Amino acid sequence: MHTSRRSGSVSKAVLLAAALGASSLAMAPSWARGPELDGVKVGNPSFLRKLYPAAKLEYTATQQYQQLTQQAEAKHALLPAGHPMTERVRRIARELLPFAEKFNPRAKDWDWKVNVINSKTVNAFCMPGGKIAVFSGIVNELQLTDDELALVMGHEIAHALREHARERAAKGMLTNFGIIAVGLLVGNGAGELARVSGGLLNLKFSRGDESEADLVGMELAARAGYDPRAGVTLWEKMSAKAKGAPPQWMSTHPSGTTRIANIKKHLDEVMPLYESAKASRRN
Repeated sequence: MHTSRRSGSVSKAVLLAAALGASSLAMAPSWARGPELDGVKVGNPSFLRKLYPAAKLEYTATQQYQQLTQQAEAKHALLPAGHPMTERVRRIARELLPFAEKFNPRAKDWDWKVNVINSKTVNAFCMPGGKIAVFSGIVNELQLTDDELALVMGHEIAHALREHARERAAKGMLTNFGIIAVGLLVGNGAGELARVSGGLLNLKFSRGDESEADLVGMELAARAGYDPRAGVTLWEKMSAKAKGAPPQWMSTHPSGTTRIANIKKHLDEVMPLYESAKASRRN
């Protein structure tokens, strides 16, 4: 039985490395399956999201992501695969992503992409369908530890897994329900799709979405062996940075004080996962 579990883990890691689109990426560690513990409790995703076709939103996200990375590359701002920060970000992604399927079974089929953009912008995102970008500014300006960076990335991945953008698009569609919405539902709403989802990079999530992403991100990080308590130090840094104009990554989020209190409230749900991952790593 133990041999079978290891084999399954290694196979999934090979597929994940291929999905990240870089042959130089090492496999996820063989222990990266995590214990069968409950973790955080976030309930079912909103039913509203089903009103908006996932495949169409993910296609739009792919197009926007390609455009962004191409523009960054043209400006020599897309860090190459061999850059230390790119390697660091992709390593953390490899360790987080084996646990994504728990929160969205479709994630195993996503064409995951992970890139780093050299910019002073304090931001990161994960678009629908698993398109991740981290701006170097959030790492450098906040001097993030690996634990803190895993919390940032886990949070952004959680938005994609819980399909918050799809829910927001569905709500936007409902406010304009009529011929346009009917066209979407029967597959003829390409123009409206572009209008609703054209701003995926600047999409504003609700405070409830942000809090949910925090919890899911904490679990992803903990299962991957990153200390979820780093969420406290992360938000202390973010709050200090926000004393002037708040960083883009913080602009739509609950306050740092609220965030820290919520993280502390739910630590008991994820610390056993972290301790188990650490023990497995040692073995």
